[in-house]
Amino acid sequence: MAVVAIVGGQWGDEGKGKIIDHVAEKAALVARFSGGDNAGHTVINPYGEFRLHLVPSGIFNARVTCIIGNGVAVNPAVLLKEIDDLHSHGVSTGRLFISDRAHLIMPYHTRLDALEEQTRSKGAIGTTHRGIGPAFADKTARVGIRTGDLLDKDLFRSRLSAALELKNTILTKVYQVAPLSLDEIYDQYCAFGETLAPFIRETSSMVRAAAARGEFVLLEGAQGALLDPDFGTYPYVTSSSPLAGAGCIGVGLGPREIDRVVGVFKAYNTRVGAGPMPTELTDEVGDLIRTKAHEYGATTSRPRRCGWFDAVAGRFSVQINGLSDIALTHLDIYDSFPTVKICTAYKVDGDILNTFPGDMATLEKCHPIYEELKGWQGSISDTRSFEKLPMGARQYLSRLEDLLSCPVSLVSVGPGREQVIPTEAFSTQSSGIQP
Repeated sequence: MAVVAIVGGQWGDEGKGKIIDHVAEKAALVARFSGGDNAGHTVINPYGEFRLHLVPSGIFNARVTCIIGNGVAVNPAVLLKEIDDLHSHGVSTGRLFISDRAHLIMPYHTRLDALEEQTRSKGAIGTTHRGIGPAFADKTARVGIRTGDLLDKDLFRSRLSAALELKNTILTKVYQVAPLSLDEIYDQYCAFGETLAPFIRETSSMVRAAAARGEFVLLEGAQGALLDPDFGTYPYVTSSSPLAGAGCIGVGLGPREIDRVVGVFKAYNTRVGAGPMPTELTDEVGDLIRTKAHEYGATTSRPRRCGWFDAVAGRFSVQINGLSDIALTHLDIYDSFPTVKICTAYKVDGDILNTFPGDMATLEKCHPIYEELKGWQGSISDTRSFEKLPMGARQYLSRLEDLLSCPVSLVSVGPGREQVIPTEAFSTQSSGIQP
């Protein structure tokens, strides 16, 4: 079989949960490798509709081992609520494991996240206020607390005491708010630790062993490439890398172990929060896309900014992820459109730009150059083969392949698990994945 990474190709919210749920039917192990509960994967299947924030989307297959990797920031309260919700729908979590190296989101992280955003005022990044950024900052600063620390109460209290002394100084002296209680946090997190203890273990060896046995291992990304802290629209980015390369670091695999990288793209673009988005539509077309596709955040319920597909940004994402193929979602949203546009280049101060700029001042000045294609004006939600898609839909897919220099191997035409179509490119890219 193979090790396959599935990552977001845009600004997140591309429908990765849907694709992962579909593909995970054949997987032996699914491992989430980055982000925190600021990311949300919406999955609709026979169990119901779920918004997963930490648990891998493979959890709905009872024989799949699911791992929350060391690259994920874990809020125990959110995780336990998610586990309870799965149990209430008859979904077993008996094969769910959490890396003992995964860092914890603490109450001071969420408090500081909100205070920092308030201080930025008009320059706010648009974070979810869930403490993800401060948790990853502590990880880099070597003052973080990991899930494995919960298993040793004396060690945990020592590390919490040292961290909280610093955080309370910032809270009281810089932001002039009340300090947090050491005893309250200690008692709360000890209780979390007792409940989560059966799930916490060293997981990187589990991933490597499955790969060594030749089993199908799926690495689940969160958010999207254009939110990467190095290559995304900095500073309007997330705090851990959503790129395929982070899949190795986030679960403990070597880079040569990944056999295939699938990038998930919507047939249009969306973004939540601040930051430049060249193809954003602030007119009735953008409103129509948002309404038809229910474009509201799975985590925050914030309305997403919508726009035409940006092939300049998409091509950049293909390159920095090393994508082998693409899974395109939400193609059915265009069913009623007489024409569909694709951004093929940018115009900046009279010059044509074909590459995605790293300088945000330049990106903010970019005006999209569009190519207009004929629509298909008919429902494709019941289509189950590439050959039966309308000519306009097939031409749209073909043009995206040309512009991104990457084949489209899966196409989603609706929210259901069964509404995924393999394309002509599927057979040449299907290592580890069966329709």
